[in-house]
Amino acid sequence: MKFIKYLLLLILVICTTSCSTHDYPFRDTKLPIDQRVQDLISRLTLEEKVSQMLNSTPAIERLGIPPYDWWNECLHGVGRVNEYKVTVFPQAIGMAAAWDDAGLHQVAAAIAEEGRAIYNDSQLKKNYSIYHALTYWTPNINIFRDPRWGRGQETYGEDPYLTGTLGKAFVRGLQGDDEKYLKAAACAKHYAVHSGPESSRHTFDIEVSTYDLWDTYLPAFRDLVVDAKVAGVMCAY
Repeated sequence: MKFIKYLLLLILVICTTSCSTHDYPFRDTKLPIDQRVQDLISRLTLEEKVSQMLNSTPAIERLGIPPYDWWNECLHGVGRVNEYKVTVFPQAIGMAAAWDDAGLHQVAAAIAEEGRAIYNDSQLKKNYSIYHALTYWTPNINIFRDPRWGRGQETYGEDPYLTGTLGKAFVRGLQGDDEKYLKAAACAKHYAVHSGPESSRHTFDIEVSTYDLWDTYLPAFRDLVVDAKVAGVMCAY
């Protein structure tokens, strides 16, 4: 009889724990996203909130939240996933030379499909490591003015209008057109006056005229944020 009591108590604890991690409002997909976010934030301690401020975030087991790494790249295909075979498209500046926004939209849509497949497989395997998530630090919409910048091939070139047009196409293709869910999350980088030389990026004091700032460097970011509804923006560094 004593064993049965302990067994019943154990079952009760397991059931209670299961309910406590699955019945929170933030887990209810039928609720508005703002309501779910507010519910989740209200349950986090200050220490837990701070722990989520890095790209590699730990699990919050008491709420049933697994670890997540925000760092992923897909400038011309899903990057850095050696255990999967993915499509490698031309570098961004090469695709930009085609002046084909519809084509770039298709490229981004294909990347999102492959990224989703990798993410789903990784989740099944409980692989939460870097480069296996759905948040991509792409596209790079900086203006490529200085050929000494070793990352210039990531951009769409030196034309602000072309950069904004192609950036919007890429974001829309990557994020999809579902009203509720993103296929993948894009990120416009690097806001805003960011380019080479790479070696002095942490110390160089950039001086840009007000006219050049608004006419050259900011328009593409406005296009992606206002028109394409890009999920995130990375600051310059």
